[in-house]
Amino acid sequence: MVFGEKVYWDSKTAFVLAAIGSAIGLGNVWRFPYICYKYGGGAFLIAYFAALLIAGIPLLILEFSLGQRIGGSPPTALGKVHKNFAWLGWFAIFVGFIITTYYSVVMSWSANYLVHSFSLAWGNDPKTFFYSNVLNLSDGIFKIGSPQPYLLLGLIICWIWILLSIWKGARTVSKVVYVTVTLPWLILVILVIGGFTLDGAMDGIRYYLTPVWSQLLEPELWQAAFTQVFFSLSVGFGVMIAYASFLPPKSDIVNNAFIIGLADAATAFVAGFAVFSALGYYANIQGVPVSEVMKSGPELAFVTYPAIINNLPLAPLMGVLFFIMLLTLAIDSAFSLVEAVVAGFMETFAIHRTKINLIVGGIAFIIAILFTTRAGLYWLDLVDHYMTFFGLFTVAFLESIAVGWFFDTERLRQRINEHSLVHIGKWWNVAVKIVIPLIALVLLVISVIGIIQKPYGGYPRMAELLGGWIPLVLVIIIGILLGNITRKILRKSKVEN
Repeated sequence: MVFGEKVYWDSKTAFVLAAIGSAIGLGNVWRFPYICYKYGGGAFLIAYFAALLIAGIPLLILEFSLGQRIGGSPPTALGKVHKNFAWLGWFAIFVGFIITTYYSVVMSWSANYLVHSFSLAWGNDPKTFFYSNVLNLSDGIFKIGSPQPYLLLGLIICWIWILLSIWKGARTVSKVVYVTVTLPWLILVILVIGGFTLDGAMDGIRYYLTPVWSQLLEPELWQAAFTQVFFSLSVGFGVMIAYASFLPPKSDIVNNAFIIGLADAATAFVAGFAVFSALGYYANIQGVPVSEVMKSGPELAFVTYPAIINNLPLAPLMGVLFFIMLLTLAIDSAFSLVEAVVAGFMETFAIHRTKINLIVGGIAFIIAILFTTRAGLYWLDLVDHYMTFFGLFTVAFLESIAVGWFFDTERLRQRINEHSLVHIGKWWNVAVKIVIPLIALVLLVISVIGIIQKPYGGYPRMAELLGGWIPLVLVIIIGILLGNITRKILRKSKVEN
């Protein structure tokens, strides 16, 4: 049951750009370089590309097939796979919804820094400026305080931008992505070219590309690689299922999956050159090794990079370009996560798009206010860890189990190949039935064991309960309730047809 006429993408290019935009986000510019920095440079690159081919692209093909070949939003598509899996579709999109609430706050940070770039307001102490002036960070997770006015203003602007981008669904997104996907790539190329001209840049590049071979024997490296691939491709959030549901019936999803997966990886790889050349330059002017200049992903974007910008020619312009890039990278990921939720409610309950856009956006904005408070960074870090490590891996595991063991995988593979230029072999069946669920399960177990052994980030157990376990349990309960409704609607629709 869908409210109104079925809307498709304007073209294949629009779909590919939208899916690339969802996959490519802030994680490509700060999470990928930081993890690469942490786990042996070139060694992580080897593990990352292996993880992409072993699990990332097969899972992307799986999600495209759910949306396009099986048909519908995540709850509907998974409900068609098996009636008892409709709840999983809701769980997936609500995990993405929670992520959007704090992701939009990071966008607000970027919007504020875009303004600060004109005057280089962070001065000679970007770290103090970020934590004290921008975040006004308290000294404890329960010392919440009030929302910071400029962050709240930035949040309002970002949510207006997000909702306008999906106002008419695929029709609006098809137009927006031509700017929001191509512009950050153009800026990224400028930063890469400029980075190579900096003194000490090659020290950073060598650190980036030189493998520490012994790291490949570390389980943590492989956990980080598969985690980055799952997170970066936006699989497990229902986004790719929803986007694929707007494809015409005879679309080539295998070719699209390879294009999108490799484009996402290429963006992260190229971003590494921009980041590590700048880190080499920063290490050079600080007189320290490259290994000592980066502490965390967010610090890279809001502390280290501003410090680097201070020393660049045309510093204000470089700052403006960098934070415009962050904003345009983030917006596609943000509105794709919201669109997955909107598509689910529209298809299941026949709610008008305008109404559900405003309801979803309004609820997300209210939740996001927590992350603009003085303790916002702590809560953001905690919620992000639980949603990405536990929520994402759970969805990937159950989604592959649903299709691999409760559906005719071979028949689905043949249907995928009917309109695909590149045919997938039976290796895909093995990936869906065994490889992906095994990897997701191992990652999930590792995460659970880690949390049992010690609290994440040293946060109090009560904070973990409030910011981690309770939201996860609530999302599961809501997913089960909505899944039961979806199952009844699908049964009724089947009887009527």
